[in-house]
Amino acid sequence: MAEIEAIANRIVENVEKVIVGKRSAVQLTVLGLLCQGHILIEDVPGVGKTVLAKSLSKSVGCKFQRIQFTPDMLPSDVTGVSVFNQKNREFEFRPGPIHAQIVLVDEINRATPKTQSALLEAMEEKQVTVDGTTYALEKPFMVLATQNPIEYEGTFPLPEAQLDRFLLRIRLGYPSKEQEMDILDRQQFQHPIESIEQTVTVEELLEVQTAVKEIYIDNLVKEYIIEVVRRTREHPDVYLGSSSRGALSLYRLSQARAAMFGRDYVLPDDVKALAGAALGHRIIVGPAARIKDIEPDAIVQDILDRVPVPGAQVKAPTS
Repeated sequence: MAEIEAIANRIVENVEKVIVGKRSAVQLTVLGLLCQGHILIEDVPGVGKTVLAKSLSKSVGCKFQRIQFTPDMLPSDVTGVSVFNQKNREFEFRPGPIHAQIVLVDEINRATPKTQSALLEAMEEKQVTVDGTTYALEKPFMVLATQNPIEYEGTFPLPEAQLDRFLLRIRLGYPSKEQEMDILDRQQFQHPIESIEQTVTVEELLEVQTAVKEIYIDNLVKEYIIEVVRRTREHPDVYLGSSSRGALSLYRLSQARAAMFGRDYVLPDDVKALAGAALGHRIIVGPAARIKDIEPDAIVQDILDRVPVPGAQVKAPTS
């Protein structure tokens, strides 16, 4: 476990040389990488989403690609296309930008559903199929998708099936006054990302991704995860709750968080710390709750407050 903790912290500290004051968001991103999952970053422009993805890929020595989604983009612009070579009279496959290891999909909700669906196979199966031929994607493979929560004109909201493919959703938010001063000082002569170095090899990362799965998780904690997920389906403010994939995501993330903090076992605190990020985007709020501006994260917090923690005694109400 010490090896997982050391590698995870090396990546976090390296990324923090570029991303100022967003430790929890950076840790969540690294947890997503350890769990071989994909991340949805929902935030306004200019808060460091692209820089986060670039610095992560540089830290682990992975091939990085950025795709800017637009309404006129075609699926072949993402996956690649077969081109006829007149010299040898054969079709040749020209791989698209998805054929990388860490892929930043900028403004994913700007593309049409047809192009968005081109990502589905890549995200779930780690492969793409073009003209009947399947091409495996290089490991590790991770998609970091961004969307602007404010602007809705000319966008195509992600369908529930695609949202469910993301392991977690994070928000970076604006920096504080002191953090913004620090950003100005750091970028006076050059961007910190220019000087960032690789701290972990791809082989080390792949070993750690396998080792994370061995973290012990007690049956009581498993029951706690399932109960939290089940409550999202029964909550009065929820129209559609989390799927079983949400429970599995919370399970995997809890294992990774335990390892990152140097433990070989999962605590209920790990589940509580990750529930909002892992389940929030999988919940569709009911119409009445939407009018009251009730957010999915608030519903998840309400559920956590109500579900008894394993091993704790529930105090009987005093009359």
